[in-house]
Amino acid sequence: MELTYLRTFVEVADRGSYTEAAERLGYAQSSVTAQIQKLEEAYGAVLLERRGRRMALTESGETLLGYARQILSLHAESRDAVASGGKGTLTIGTIETVASYYLPKRLQIFGQSHPDMNVALVTGNESQIIKMVKEGSLDAGFILDTPYADPELHVRLIQEQDLLIVTSPEHRFGARNTLSLRDLEGESVILTEEGCTYRALLLQSLRKEAVPCRLSYEFGSLQAIKQGVGYGLGIALLPRIAVEKEIASGQLHAARLDRSEFRFCIQLLYAKRRRVSQAFEAFVHVMSGSGSIGEETAIHRNE
Repeated sequence: MELTYLRTFVEVADRGSYTEAAERLGYAQSSVTAQIQKLEEAYGAVLLERRGRRMALTESGETLLGYARQILSLHAESRDAVASGGKGTLTIGTIETVASYYLPKRLQIFGQSHPDMNVALVTGNESQIIKMVKEGSLDAGFILDTPYADPELHVRLIQEQDLLIVTSPEHRFGARNTLSLRDLEGESVILTEEGCTYRALLLQSLRKEAVPCRLSYEFGSLQAIKQGVGYGLGIALLPRIAVEKEIASGQLHAARLDRSEFRFCIQLLYAKRRRVSQAFEAFVHVMSGSGSIGEETAIHRNE
């Protein structure tokens, strides 16, 4: 039986939808349906049934789900064990911000010392990354949020990041270095995509303080957001690491918010139960900049 079928089954079970599972896995919906059917044929039992608009696990499906998670976790661990000799693939989950602006330099350093190791990056939102790390389909994951804790995971706090209000230089905030939430009243705001942690923080804070804004645009690309800000479409909340070059060149202006919660951390997560190979230990060391594996409080200021 192919591991692919089990991975697809877990995805459908978690999302309650063939369509959503297909989108997440990059398959056609017909492929997801066919894989579940083959799995049901192999086990001789119905694993999923429709309840209203969602797919739900049958009793047999509930039983299989626990085993499927264990099998996928053991498979990930076996890949890492084989890779302990310096060859293999590390599958890492990451959000776009970290993938684009934090990892490239460190991946280059890791690649120089481990040229036979491959690193596969899987992008997603924070909840997806955490779930996949815990179930073993990712070797590790990177998130950008307030300090995270989970009894199943090692968490390394790597780097603090200011969340900045980014504007064009010609904007009325162009000469301001610090802003309050109330200053944003009436502004046109360009949002990151849903599921982004700092988008959620901004919207929650605006609602709590009853600050009216125009949520004018939503872009799935950081580059598109920066271009929109530069052309005066609105302001945006972005991590410093994503706009450092544009601020330095004068293309964009940025100001801090006078609230402590608008300071996140880049964090590296991996399961406590996973086997740690020499290659993975070296990866953690390079990604976090310093410290030995298992140390969970190392943190670096904005570099």
